[in-house]
Amino acid sequence: MKNVPIIILDFGSQYTQLIARRMREEKVYCEIVPYSEKIENIKNKNPRGIILSGGPASVYADDAYKISKEIFELDIPILGICYGMQLIAHMLGGEVMAANKQEFGKSKVFFSENAENSPLFKNLTNGSVYWMSHSDKVSTLPKGFVSLAKSENSDFAAIADEKRKIYALQFHPEVTHSLEGAKLLRNFAKEICGCETTWNMGSFAKEQIKKIKEQVGDKKVLCAVSGGVDSSVVATLLYEAIGEQLVAIFVDTGLLRANERERVENMFKVNLKIPLIVVDATKIYLSRLKGVVNPEEKRKIIGHNFIEVFDKEEKKYDGIKFLAQGTLYPDVIESVSVKGPSKTIKSHHNVGGLPDWIKFELIEPLRELFKDEVRELGVELGIPKDMVMRHPFPGPGLAIRIMGEVTKEDIILLRKADVIMLEELKASGYYDKTWQSFTVLLNVKSVGVMGDNRTYDNTICVRVVESVDGMTATFAHLPHELLERISTRIINEVDGINRVVYDISSKPPATIEWE
Repeated sequence: MKNVPIIILDFGSQYTQLIARRMREEKVYCEIVPYSEKIENIKNKNPRGIILSGGPASVYADDAYKISKEIFELDIPILGICYGMQLIAHMLGGEVMAANKQEFGKSKVFFSENAENSPLFKNLTNGSVYWMSHSDKVSTLPKGFVSLAKSENSDFAAIADEKRKIYALQFHPEVTHSLEGAKLLRNFAKEICGCETTWNMGSFAKEQIKKIKEQVGDKKVLCAVSGGVDSSVVATLLYEAIGEQLVAIFVDTGLLRANERERVENMFKVNLKIPLIVVDATKIYLSRLKGVVNPEEKRKIIGHNFIEVFDKEEKKYDGIKFLAQGTLYPDVIESVSVKGPSKTIKSHHNVGGLPDWIKFELIEPLRELFKDEVRELGVELGIPKDMVMRHPFPGPGLAIRIMGEVTKEDIILLRKADVIMLEELKASGYYDKTWQSFTVLLNVKSVGVMGDNRTYDNTICVRVVESVDGMTATFAHLPHELLERISTRIINEVDGINRVVYDISSKPPATIEWE
């Protein structure tokens, strides 16, 4: 089992992933596990330190999430954040109560005398701004603890039992609003836990290539290539490891963006020098989607078709034992929530997506990585920058960007609008500033006037969002002049469109895609 320097116990905070991201940015490898993880599993990972995340509950509630007291007997440093702090105080004999004054947003944190020699605050600025988000507070400290810092509304913004190396913070150092939060987390990992800063994509690539060689032996690996960042990085990593034993397949579903097939073929054959098998399944997909309007049914049909195509192709080659997938770490985390299996928001998800009759063994070389780390790995492997920085594109393709039934005519219409939106976004420089951008064909018609004629045509929605990893997202505040150019060009250049709208909803409560 792999050693994990820092283990993060998740209590359901919306910020838990950010803790892991900040640690990895400091080149310290860490993993997130549910708060209920068995103590033996934690011991087996040989952690140098444990972090207790925040969470939405109150520690004194009947249904509050608790951990085993054995965690405190492992003799390794512990850092509690928000709920994690309150849980430490509650379990070790202190008191937690509802705060008279809730504290949300930016707050200045001032050190006490006890902080002067504490390694947690080494080289940090007294009075720096951190992000608070709590309605409970620690009112009485457990035995052996002292206050390290206070804020305007809390005498215990940070506490510690230096002898046992147990630290706790009322604020969230992991969010960007906490100006020196990353430094504080680095202090915990390096100064207190003694972690080495060895986590980088160069060493990761070498480790994975070696692991793939050992796992595959002389067998073949089937890899589904979509043209997106994840599958392209997986294919490149596999080719580095096993060369011609890789069977890379790209399926043209007929649901791709304009010129996508040609772009992917050129990238693999010219840039990456990786043999690519292209399967034209356009007719199959469009025929099976005919008359289907339910979004979930669309996704299932497309997912089943992928499996059927790969199963058919697999029979053409001897010795295929493995199937490679571009599963990422957020996929893994989402599939194991603190409350058990996550509710299904939408299907066509990498984790657990294979039917029982598929007998391949899975290879998921990216399952430890966040999206930005995958991009770093892509650069390390020599993949062209425009490919590495490409916006995410969904597996079901344009089918889930056409509301209602998917027809060939609607796909052509949406592609034309999509090309214009991307051209304008790239020309303005906003493509590289945003996470994801696309157009949606609403199949809602409205009256318009073009020239002296009355029209009754379709509506295109433009969707551009900002995000870090797609888990949450806000709509991009694009300049009105840019939106106007996009709208004017789409209406003037795409027959059948007479209205353009801009989606200003965030995730949550909306999702990034419309279906």
